[in-house]
Amino acid sequence: MESYSAKDIQVLKDLTAVRKRPAMYIGDTGSRGLHHLVNEVIDNSIDEALMGFCNTIDVVIHKDNSVTVRDNGRGIPVDLHEDYNLPAVEVVMTKLHAGGKFDSKVYKVSGGLHGVGISVVNALSEWLEVEVRRDGRSYYQRYERGTPTCELKESMMEGDADTNLNGDGWTRGTRVRFKPDTEIFGTLSFDPSVISTRLRELAFLNPGLALSLRNERDGKERLFRYDGGIASFLDYINRDKKVLHSPIIFSGEKEGVKVEIGLQYNDSYAENIFSFVNNVKTVEGGKHVSGFKAALTRVLNEYGKSQSVLKKMTLDGEDVREGLAAVISVKLREPQFEGQTKTKLGNSEVKGIVESIVREHLWDFLNENPRDAENIIRKVLEAAHAREAARHAREIVRRKDFFSDSLPGKLADCSEKDPAKRELYIVEGDSAGGSAKQARDKNFQAILPLRGKILNVEKARLDKILKSNEIRTVVTALGAGIGDDFELQKVRYNRIILMSDADVDGAHIRTLLLTFFYRYMQELVSTNHVYIALPPLYMVKKGKETRYAFSDEEYARILEEWNVKEGDPGVRIQRYKGLGEMNPEQLWETTMNPRTRCIKRVTLEDAAEADWIFSVLMGEEVEPRKRFIQMHAKEVMNLDI
Repeated sequence: MESYSAKDIQVLKDLTAVRKRPAMYIGDTGSRGLHHLVNEVIDNSIDEALMGFCNTIDVVIHKDNSVTVRDNGRGIPVDLHEDYNLPAVEVVMTKLHAGGKFDSKVYKVSGGLHGVGISVVNALSEWLEVEVRRDGRSYYQRYERGTPTCELKESMMEGDADTNLNGDGWTRGTRVRFKPDTEIFGTLSFDPSVISTRLRELAFLNPGLALSLRNERDGKERLFRYDGGIASFLDYINRDKKVLHSPIIFSGEKEGVKVEIGLQYNDSYAENIFSFVNNVKTVEGGKHVSGFKAALTRVLNEYGKSQSVLKKMTLDGEDVREGLAAVISVKLREPQFEGQTKTKLGNSEVKGIVESIVREHLWDFLNENPRDAENIIRKVLEAAHAREAARHAREIVRRKDFFSDSLPGKLADCSEKDPAKRELYIVEGDSAGGSAKQARDKNFQAILPLRGKILNVEKARLDKILKSNEIRTVVTALGAGIGDDFELQKVRYNRIILMSDADVDGAHIRTLLLTFFYRYMQELVSTNHVYIALPPLYMVKKGKETRYAFSDEEYARILEEWNVKEGDPGVRIQRYKGLGEMNPEQLWETTMNPRTRCIKRVTLEDAAEADWIFSVLMGEEVEPRKRFIQMHAKEVMNLDI
């Protein structure tokens, strides 16, 4: 085992201002920041796995909203740090920029490079406990809001240090349990699906590493382990899709930068690129993604011309990424991330390295697999021809007079000029639209009624999509473009609220709109601008008192609380079949008044899972949808037959 002790821990500055300005370190103090704490602790364990010292990581969500992360790595050093005369584990937990990852001696590559992760978690936790097991001994310390409440406690583990783990089978490594501080975070509700997504990705990127998640709140436990690595990741992304060729997997190393890439085309129109640096997901991409895209476009153009397939036409990036699923994993010693939350890679040298490796291996694959190459070229050529048609449609959308030409009286806009204060209700049908226009607050609420169901964009390319009047209406009302031309900063409304009937048709309309937003305005969803209005199902009136029920359970509870039943004299019950049955006053009170309404924010937690759901439910393939329905039939609450 390589030496890993207190002398390997370097300290850059004290832990200060973290509690005062937590967003500087974790992005925000909402759900994203809360889950970022878990990721920081997990990343430390992953770094041990990268060095070959850890093959198991266990995560537990406890009933008290605390979280445990335990690994079987070497364990944080516990000997005294000479500069502080404190145990190294205490230095790591209490000093900002303290860790063993600055000189590349102990960790060749690492996701936790700033040395602030675990100390920030400690500072932002009501309490944190750390236990280290090394060399047959156990070491424990507890902290409250970043301050130790006791000295490091040492005890001998019972039995053989290599086999007996005080009865729990854990002989070495680090266990961290923490409870985020309610003084910092508004909610402590950990979402198992968010944590599962991260663990699944890490399992794909680290073949043979076992990661588990146990949720004490419902007793469910999941294990993630994929020995196939990136090939397994591609299988997961493309499950229930028709792939056009065998997966292309290759790796290379130049100038100390390790690159591993997998790509495979399917018959959909969506692009799915997942990128990582040292196992950290770079949701905003960066130089490694830029290098991949540039090489992909160049190689396919060169190959197409060498085969006399591309004569007068040149493929662009949009063409070659239609229907593409790709995973890009880069490992390097000193990545330069934009900010502590590590969402974008800035190392300029990485772009050329990735581009060179992709060009070399992809060109070889195309020449050695002519049938697969033919399928890929056919796919991108179809996309190129469709792009030309879409370009003409886009030009129409960009025309300054398009808005006024397309929305004569449909959009009832609001008077507020600041987009941050404006909201748009997209409403099902002219009848409900009329009620909504009367019910709204004209100062900040705009109404856009849609006639019928919009086009299912999962089954159409952009050129056909832009011929749809209803979709063009939505695009121009939002004012921010579509697809690659979409610009979030140009969106005219802060909230886009989908308001449809509480029946099967209403649910279908919502799903069609969500499919459109996810595929062609995904940033609108990922930045939490899309909401779903929840109109009531029942109105119950007794005397002068009126209550609304948004579910059958709530309706039954109201009847029980009032000790009444249907048909009782003096009791009026109305079951709303649609928004049009509500008068403007009722619609305002239940669904549009910010003080009393019930709306749900649409969030994007797992892009791969969301892509699969939209493909299965809205795509061309019938068999995957049939299997999905059979699998989930017993979960149906409302069936319209």
